[in-house]
Amino acid sequence: MQIVDAQVHVWAADSPERPWPIGRTSEAQRPYPVDKESVLLQMDLAGVSRAVLVPPSWEGDRNDLALEAASIYPDRFAVMGRFALDGPQDHDRVATWKQQPGMLGMRFTFHNEHNRHLLTTGVADWLWPAAERAGIPIMVYAPGSLDLVDGLAERHPGIRFVIDHAGVAAHGRVPEVFDDMPKVRALARHPNVAVKASGLPALSNTPYPFPDTHPYIRELFDSFGPTRTFWGTDLTRMPCTYYECITLFTYHLPWLAGEDLELVMGRALCNWLAWPLSG
Repeated sequence: MQIVDAQVHVWAADSPERPWPIGRTSEAQRPYPVDKESVLLQMDLAGVSRAVLVPPSWEGDRNDLALEAASIYPDRFAVMGRFALDGPQDHDRVATWKQQPGMLGMRFTFHNEHNRHLLTTGVADWLWPAAERAGIPIMVYAPGSLDLVDGLAERHPGIRFVIDHAGVAAHGRVPEVFDDMPKVRALARHPNVAVKASGLPALSNTPYPFPDTHPYIRELFDSFGPTRTFWGTDLTRMPCTYYECITLFTYHLPWLAGEDLELVMGRALCNWLAWPLSG
C-alpha cells in the first residue's frame, strides 16, 4: 500500500528577503521554518510515499518553496498552489496553471477575516468558470461557508473540489466542532466533491488513538465512500507522531480494510488529482 498525505506544509522564515504579510506571524503552526528535507525525513521514517504540498496561508500567496520541492523530488511531492483572488482577473494565468511542473491544482482558505470575504462577497466568482475550463482541481477550506461551497459544486460540475479538514474549524474540539457535519455530508450528493479526513487528531479530547474522532471518520466514509475520502495530516499541526496519524486509520478503524483502505490512504487522492502512482 502506497501512503499519500493529502496535506503537508513547508515554509521559510519571515525575513526582509522573503517577508510574510504583516500580522500573520502568529498563525504559523510552528515557531520555526519547516523545509522539504525535514518533511522527507519524517515521511521516510513513517513510511509515507508521497505528500501534497499546500503552501501555508501565513506566508501569503506564495508557491515557490513547494514548487521547488516538487521539482527536486517529483516522485515524492506535488503542489496544490495558492492563487491571489484579490489581484487582477488573470484568466491567462488560470489557463496555464497546470503547466507549472509539479502543480496539480489550486487551494483556497476562506476561514478567517483575511480571506473569508473573497468567497462571501463574490470577489472570486470569476475564477470558478475559468478553473472549470482549465480542468483545475480545487481544495477549499471554508468552515462556516459550506452552503456557498455547495452552490459552487452545483454550478461547476467540471471542477473536482476537495473539502479540507473534514469541513470543520481547525481550532475546535469534539463534539462541538462537528456540529456542521450534516452540511459536510450533504456535499457528498455532488459527484465532483471529495473530502480530506485530515487534521482530526488535533480536534480530539482523548489521547491516541483518538477514539472520539472515530464516529466522525465513519460518517465521512459512509457519505463520500472510499474513492472520495482522503487521509491526510496537516502534519505540523498534529499533537502526535506521523506514525500515529497513519495507524489511526490503518489499525484502529476495523471497518476500513482491503481495497477501501488502500484508496483512502492515497490511491483515491492521486486518482482525483490526476497524479499517477507508480507500480
